[in-house]
Amino acid sequence: MSELDHIETWELPSSWRYAKLEDIGYGENAIVDGPFGSNLKVSDYVDDSINGVPVLTTKNLEGDYSKDRVRYISQNKFEELKRSQVLPGDILVAKIGSIGKTGIYPTGMKTAIIPANLLKFTLTNSVEFKYVFFYLNCFGFQQFIKLISTATAQPAFNVTKFRKLPIPVPPRNEQHRIVAKIEELFSELDKGIENLKTAQAQLKVYRQALLKHAFEGKLTAQWRKENQDKLEPAEVLLKRIQQEREQRYQQQLADWETNGKQSSKPKAPKPLPPLTAEELAELSELPEGWGWVRLGQLTWLVKDGPHFSPKYSEKGIPFISGGNVRPEGVDFNNTKYISRELHDELSNRCKPEIGDVLYTKGGTTGIARVNTYNVDFNVWVHVAVLKLTSAVKPFYLQHVLNSSFCYSQSQKYTHGVGNQDLGLTRMINIVLAICAKDEQERIINIIDDKMSVIDQVDQTITTALQQAEVLRQSILKKAFSGQLVPQDPNDEPASELLERIQAERVDSQDNWVARRKGKRS
Repeated sequence: MSELDHIETWELPSSWRYAKLEDIGYGENAIVDGPFGSNLKVSDYVDDSINGVPVLTTKNLEGDYSKDRVRYISQNKFEELKRSQVLPGDILVAKIGSIGKTGIYPTGMKTAIIPANLLKFTLTNSVEFKYVFFYLNCFGFQQFIKLISTATAQPAFNVTKFRKLPIPVPPRNEQHRIVAKIEELFSELDKGIENLKTAQAQLKVYRQALLKHAFEGKLTAQWRKENQDKLEPAEVLLKRIQQEREQRYQQQLADWETNGKQSSKPKAPKPLPPLTAEELAELSELPEGWGWVRLGQLTWLVKDGPHFSPKYSEKGIPFISGGNVRPEGVDFNNTKYISRELHDELSNRCKPEIGDVLYTKGGTTGIARVNTYNVDFNVWVHVAVLKLTSAVKPFYLQHVLNSSFCYSQSQKYTHGVGNQDLGLTRMINIVLAICAKDEQERIINIIDDKMSVIDQVDQTITTALQQAEVLRQSILKKAFSGQLVPQDPNDEPASELLERIQAERVDSQDNWVARRKGKRS
């Protein structure tokens, strides 16, 4: 029993009929995929967008055919691969990877070909191509795709099975009415979605504006007027921080000697270079009592996880990487695990504790989150653990590091292309504004209150966007079950339409065979 035996279709109006996709194709190569990789090598590509033939990819399915999205082959190579040619108006479908993703090759484009991960669908002129395109994007058909696909790291489906998938075929005139109604409803829906996405983008701008004002002292201007007695000058604060860093080092040194010098000797904190006059000139003016500092001045220890992939366990202690750290929290649902013994060993170098700030330094760099989790876990090299002096509030540091001002610095200090890394010795040079601890607490409260409102609005928008997609699929479901537009008894029924298409396909096949025979004679 094949996957196709499990496909369940739905009831159609009396004037409709089911057909197979191959029944509405045109020509011998109506539904074909691209050539095998061995037939289309990297060496076959040419730098000739004028005379060359475009080779399309899944990147083009969303309608982007800009020069950097398309590669080319020579006309001679195209003749070898002509079976996989694509003409304007053909439908493209991803058959490997993003299976089922669909696009239409636009009118006015050059003849092209597809690689092995795409198939193209050339339709008979007796079927409205947009009707078929919308159908291929409906939830029902996408479920058919899943039925015939293989569940592997790179999901794929067989072209032969694709050709056999069912499509509901209404009368030709009704196809036009359905397409017109879908486009009308989708146009209204898209306008609403565009407005929602604009509002969502504005929320992101507002978040960053909020953080910018917070760390320029603007959110707490009135508070400072009313709490002059709580304003510890920045120079006094920094002096106290330096004393604490020295005390922490002396304690580490004493612990090391007490434990028999079994681990590496603690290193004395190195003084960071003071901000130069040129650097200060580029920074904004701060309120009285505030000061500019480097990140390293606020910490007494900065460490990252092991610089190797440890031996993983099926369960045990969570072992997080950069992708698990987000401003809203640590994602423990998608982590690997290490044994308790390995965790204890790695903790000698770097042990996350409550109140530490986790800061991503590999992959997606420059994301900070306070550790509020009363559970054991460990970190890979892509996460730095910042242990803070008592003069800085952890959530103050989280918010300031996630501001655009500090994030842009983290990107400047991130090196590498494939394996990006925000090195420890570079990240501690990030510059940020610091103020008295009481004012830090006030800033945290204001940010949390305002961010809570922003998050609620953002969630409302996200829900509305999800509902819009549900509505889109509801429209398509009605369209392909005959409920979107009324039937017209004067329309040519689909049974006659399919008979006519079959006659056209036979004629096309006969012409193709005749041409082949002519070439052989």
